[in-house]
Amino acid sequence: MAKITASVFTSHVPAIGAAMDLGKTHEDYWKPVFAGYEFGKQWIKDNKPDVIFLVYNDHATAFSLDLIPTFAIGTAADYEVADEGFGPRPVPKVIGHPDLAAHIAQSVIQQDFDLTIVNKMAVDHGLTVPLSLMFGEQDPVKGAWPCPVIPFAVNVVQYPVPSGRRCYNLGQAIRRAVESYDEDINVHIWGTGGMSHQLQGPRAGLINKEFDNAFLDKLINDPDAAASIPHIDYVREAGSEGIELVMWLIARGAMADVAGGKPPKLAHRFYHVPASNTAVGHLILENT
Repeated sequence: MAKITASVFTSHVPAIGAAMDLGKTHEDYWKPVFAGYEFGKQWIKDNKPDVIFLVYNDHATAFSLDLIPTFAIGTAADYEVADEGFGPRPVPKVIGHPDLAAHIAQSVIQQDFDLTIVNKMAVDHGLTVPLSLMFGEQDPVKGAWPCPVIPFAVNVVQYPVPSGRRCYNLGQAIRRAVESYDEDINVHIWGTGGMSHQLQGPRAGLINKEFDNAFLDKLINDPDAAASIPHIDYVREAGSEGIELVMWLIARGAMADVAGGKPPKLAHRFYHVPASNTAVGHLILENT
């Protein structure tokens, strides 16, 4: 059967993608950010998955305020890179895994989670920046991402948004779905977005190191407590966009210990502020 062997958590700051695309990674401002991902780049070479299930949020590219699915799974064979106003990022299109995606959709919907099935969509920086951070620069014409990706978009843009508990429970349903897939493949699940940041209003620029690191502690050692954090705490403590952290709970809920297995191994932890006006967090957890 298929198996989730690891989870990867990372911010998906658009300015990080721009820094890579414009050759600014060696500038003093950006050096500490990219240094924090050197371990991950080598780790994923040594632990290359067959498929990545990547949880992110769309930024009004595939979906608009006219249509906002709470949870949307991509079931297409491939996904073009979105133009977010400055042209598409110079990275390869994303190759999907329609068979596994369809299986997960079937299984998770039968477990009473309503998913929107998306057979065609463009993917934006929420998905491509994490891929770039872990896999490095790729030739947009001749290159290809090293493995297929199943995009899983979560609405954290327009309220009402799903609770942390709902996301955590959904992760458990996704793990069960993957493990019922009748093919021996290695799956990674990635949770992206966050950490603390606010992009508008009187508190624009807010970053809360204490909240972020406490969240990382909970995510590693007490994910049930992390899943219990109410929305208002994210907004008060982590800024209006800090709510993106609920997406990390989907990936954490899919780990083996949540279903009675052994605690995961912490392979890597990194935290840095700022990158643009956002805190950057990054974890790698391995099932043992």
